[in-house]
Amino acid sequence: MEQKILFQKNANVIAANGQQVGTLERVVLNPETKVVTDIVIQTGTLFNKEARVMPVEAVVETTEDQIVLSDKIGELESFPRFEERHLIDTNIETDRTTWNVAPVIYSYPEPCSAVAPGEQFVTQIEQNIPEGTVAMKEGAKVITADGKHVGNVERVLADSSVDQITHLVMSMGMFTKELRLIPIRLVMTVEEDKVHLRVKKVSVEDKDTTPIAG
Repeated sequence: MEQKILFQKNANVIAANGQQVGTLERVVLNPETKVVTDIVIQTGTLFNKEARVMPVEAVVETTEDQIVLSDKIGELESFPRFEERHLIDTNIETDRTTWNVAPVIYSYPEPCSAVAPGEQFVTQIEQNIPEGTVAMKEGAKVITADGKHVGNVERVLADSSVDQITHLVMSMGMFTKELRLIPIRLVMTVEEDKVHLRVKKVSVEDKDTTPIAG
């Protein structure tokens, strides 16, 4: 039987020395191959939170409630922030299309000068994840082929030899939670906050998923 790695929603992320460094916020995957490439770790305090992206190769052990990191990865702060915010001058962007001039990007937390009359700025958010991947949020909605929201993703199971997702664990029910195992073959597309299935709701509740213990 293939060895599985498990990513549980809100799992504690533990350094090799046993110190907690954060919690799991997202799993980054290729939506075509269903291969996990990175994890997003939420760090900091309530009023000073930030998220960092770490390659899945840094994970050496997982359980239902924690993820243990390798002792070779160094400080968490050395890994890129999940999101970078920039201010873009839309007027310069307009000029660029006319004059073939690259847009000017203003990055936080660098101070910005006062905006002159007629100038317009927009905030652009960039995610530091591999091209073509999706950072699936913890608790992403599971949507059936007939458009029904049947549950939320609680865990991700993957084959540890290739980091490829084999199953999703979905929670169903408002008050009494039921966990069901979804084979990855039933998943059609993956977005940040939604997982779309190939089958209808009746199939999910009847024969295509397996009830499991919590």
